[in-house]
Amino acid sequence: MLINHSRRDLLKSSVAAAGLTVPTVLQLQAASSMPAKRCIVIYCWGGISHYESWDPKPGALSELRGEFSAIDTNIPGIQFSEHLPLMSQHADKMAIVRSLYHKQGGHQQGMYHSITGHSPPPGLKALNRKNSPSLAALIGRFQDPNSGTPNAIRVPYNMYDNGTLMAGEYGGWLGSDYDPILMRTPAGKPFRGVSRYTSRELDLNLNLEKSRIVSRQTLQEQLEREVGETAEYDRLDRFRQMAADMLLGSDVREAYDLENEDPRIRAMYGDHIGGQSMLLARRLTEAGVPVVQVCAGAGDLAGGNGENWDTHRDNFKKLKVQLLPVFDRSVSALFTDLEMRGLLEETLVVFLTDFGRTPKINNNAGRDHYPAVYSMALAGGGIQGGQVYGSSDSNGAKPKDNACTPADFHATALKAMGIDPHAELKDQFDRPFQICDGEPLPLF
Repeated sequence: MLINHSRRDLLKSSVAAAGLTVPTVLQLQAASSMPAKRCIVIYCWGGISHYESWDPKPGALSELRGEFSAIDTNIPGIQFSEHLPLMSQHADKMAIVRSLYHKQGGHQQGMYHSITGHSPPPGLKALNRKNSPSLAALIGRFQDPNSGTPNAIRVPYNMYDNGTLMAGEYGGWLGSDYDPILMRTPAGKPFRGVSRYTSRELDLNLNLEKSRIVSRQTLQEQLEREVGETAEYDRLDRFRQMAADMLLGSDVREAYDLENEDPRIRAMYGDHIGGQSMLLARRLTEAGVPVVQVCAGAGDLAGGNGENWDTHRDNFKKLKVQLLPVFDRSVSALFTDLEMRGLLEETLVVFLTDFGRTPKINNNAGRDHYPAVYSMALAGGGIQGGQVYGSSDSNGAKPKDNACTPADFHATALKAMGIDPHAELKDQFDRPFQICDGEPLPLF
């Protein structure tokens, strides 16, 4: 509250000097009322089941309810799936939104809508500069990090569906300067399986010796003279310089070296890629990276063939044995770690996913794609924890009250970061775009 108060005082005392109009001042006040300084986006790639996570239905018919029970959390009246026992003790930090919906039943479209807050355009393709920017890219656009510090980072994988790169993770019409940089997590093992995902973009190796970095820079400068300047080369050059800045000595490089972390903290997250990715996100944001997106659902979280939260088959076995244990432990460790460091109130944690899963269990003991209602969550960063917004009906089939869209959820996250969700930005061709068309949810 002291932060908010000081900001208001600063705004009031600066009005005359800055020559600001009253509407402008009010807009600035609205945009700076939240304390969040950094953001961690946790994307549950594939579509996490609302039934088996944050919206269990213990009173539903058995053919809908499935095999899992509901357990009480540390907030009376709020229940989670029985396989989120650690996270259930952090319900006081979380605002669960149980009434989200959209109309996109495919991964490409569902992910795009969820991660950008906008409906997918016709002919959707990854890396199209007409696409809307991801939440991570958009938040990064409004930040001003130190030299050598990217606006946004993604770990540890790109999101693919059957070999197709998914749209939505990038800067879109903001331009390539705001594409979140992809980094692998330099530690952790696949959990009960191996990942099928490979990096097809920039894969930063921050463990190179400085002499090798300087040598590479010399060779690249020679190449530049031979190749000449093109738009694509300029893009690659930007990433090359960013990598060199990080490699040659910055807080980001230090944060990337997980060997510098207390072994007890590393163990708390779990010795798997999922947990170490969460730890890396904490370290990177603490080092000054404004926003880090974690793909919480690639091969390390699913084992076997590298499936993710897309549990068309063996939903209950995969969730119980492979997915939920890693998710529960790593997210709970992140909450505990942020709280111990006094960082939770100024760090917004955002949970996203493609869509929910069908209430009816299919013939393969799985649940299929279901955008008609699903759950996502927020924590920290000025969000009032220990609450549920909206609800699904008794069968988990549709919103019962306070139905809301991905755009509303995005507006809430943007507000928590001190960003006016109705602000306009211009693309590379000077065309104006409203960054969000939703309304913030009353979660503050």
